[in-house]
This record gives sequence, C-alpha cells and structure tokens, in this order.
Amino acid sequence: MGAAAPPLRQRLREAMAVLGGGGLLCASYLVAVGEERFYTERLMPGLQWLLGPETAHVLAIRLLSLGVLPRMAQRDSPMLEVCVLGRRFRNPVGLAAGFDKHGEAVDGLSKLGFGFVEVGSVTPQPQEGNPKPRVFRLPEDQAVINRYGFNSHGHAAVERRLRARQRAQLQLTEAGMPLGINLGKNKGSADAVADYVDGVRMLGPLADYLVVNVSSPNTLGLRDLQGKAELRSLLAKVLEERNALRCECKPAVLVKIAPDLTAQDKQDIASVVTEVWMGWSSPTPPPAVPAACGAPCARSPAASAGGPCEHSPRRRSARCTPSPKGRCPLSAWVG
Repeated sequence: MGAAAPPLRQRLREAMAVLGGGGLLCASYLVAVGEERFYTERLMPGLQWLLGPETAHVLAIRLLSLGVLPRMAQRDSPMLEVCVLGRRFRNPVGLAAGFDKHGEAVDGLSKLGFGFVEVGSVTPQPQEGNPKPRVFRLPEDQAVINRYGFNSHGHAAVERRLRARQRAQLQLTEAGMPLGINLGKNKGSADAVADYVDGVRMLGPLADYLVVNVSSPNTLGLRDLQGKAELRSLLAKVLEERNALRCECKPAVLVKIAPDLTAQDKQDIASVVTEVWMGWSSPTPPPAVPAACGAPCARSPAASAGGPCEHSPRRRSARCTPSPKGRCPLSAWVG
C-alpha cells in the first residue's frame, strides 16, 4: 500500500511556505537591483503600514549596518565633483545628521550614492532624548515631524564605532566621500561650551569636518548660543581645541544655525563666522512646523522634513549669503 497523503492542513502550510519563500526571494532581488517602482509603490507603503516611524528608522539603520541595501549601478559624473573645506566631494548631495545619529551605518550609507555622510548629533554623555512617541508621519503633507531631542549614545560609544572603521573611512575620503560629525550638548549640561570642546577633542581626529549644532528646536536653551557674544566665545574655544588636535589632517569646522533668525541675527552670525574664518550652514528643518502641516502633532516646536519644506532651503540660503562675501562656504541642510 502507498503512503497516506498528508493532511490538507499540512499541504496548505507547505504551499504557503513555498509561496512566501518565493515572494521573499523575489522582493529581495527587486530591492537588491534597485527596482525603483517596486520600492516606492509596494515595499515602502507596506513597511509604513506595518511599522511605526521610529521603529522604521531604527530598522533602516540596522539593515544598512548589515549591508542590506539596494545596488547602486550608476556612477557620478566627474562634473558633479566639488572641492570645499579642503576636501573633495564626489557630488554635492550628502546625508545630513539626524538619520545615522550614532555612527552605526556609515559604510552602508556610503554605498547609496551620497557625496558625504554626516553622523550625529552626538552629545558627550549618552541620553535618551525626548519621551516617545516623538516621530510622526503626516501622509497628507508627505512630511515627517521629529522631536527626538538629541538622543545619543554619547561620545565614547560613537568614537569606538568610528575608530573601528577608520581605515575604511580614509579610503572613502580619498575617493571623495568625506565623513562629517555633528556635535551637540547634553540636555542638562551646566557648561555647553565644554560639551562642544569635548566633542572636538574626542571625535575631531575621526572627522573630515565637524558641525557645531546650535540650531535644534528640541533642546532647551540651545539657541541662546546663537547670540553674537555667545557664538564668538563658543567658536573661539572650538577652534582652539581643533587647532590643538594631534592629527595629520585637522577637520574643518562648520556652525549650524536656525532658519528663523532675524536679518540682524544673520548679519551678526555671518560677521562672527567670517571673523573666525570657518564655514557656516543654513539648515532646513524649521523650528516650527510649516503652516501647511495641519496634524495635531505638528502644533508645537519640532523639526520637520518633506513636502512643506521643499522650497525653503534655496530661499534661506540666498538670504544668508551677503555678509560672508564669498570667503566662507555655505551649505544647506535639506529635509
């Protein structure tokens, strides 16, 4: 007698396993070859339905750190190459701080076509940031609101991570993909200047450029450092520490300012930056979410990115350029 046929439930399970495995294999192939339509119309909507925004962010960093990423077959044209801050950038579009906050996925991100990767903001001591939930999607506005509040693993953890891949970064820098490190202060710090100086001392030798972030809307009192006297004192100490670094190629320094400053504030900051001879930046996200965003979670100070911010970087950059008179590089952080 022949063997009895397996029960229906078992056959259904086996069929589902085959179909599921085949579907996963097909999806993995489409992601690996960079099939844009599958990514935008199938994969991302499905993941957004399954995962909350912060969970999706954490998962994306984890997958990138493991090398799970689309294949980038297209190469940059030599016409896109720029030289600024004493560094060569293979193209002028990079990944600003806020995505890889803890320096966990630099190698993966460098394979996605960016001209540079900037990690952070990094604070001296580890801190949790603001309570959850603190990241919100606004599908109707094609935007994201974040109130992370400088959540950071701290200088020591990020330093260990970046030190372990220092040789790889030297090769990336040589190939035109510099590394930036964005520095912040701890929420309860009694000496903000010391926080930034500690960041320069510990992380400066690992960076091609450093960003002194005094613009986050999610850290109480941070923007007080944008006053003319306060900023001059801060940058003088930062540059003094940078110049004292015992490394062959010292990092460039930029300062990240808020986008909602008055014309006089911008003039004052520009004069300080020009005086101390460093780069500066005009960021977007704005401190308050644009009026186009109508969701309840958008009605308090936060950083935003997406549709409502699409046209703001160019306007803000144009309004920030007169005082440096071409002597300092200006960069725009685009959400």
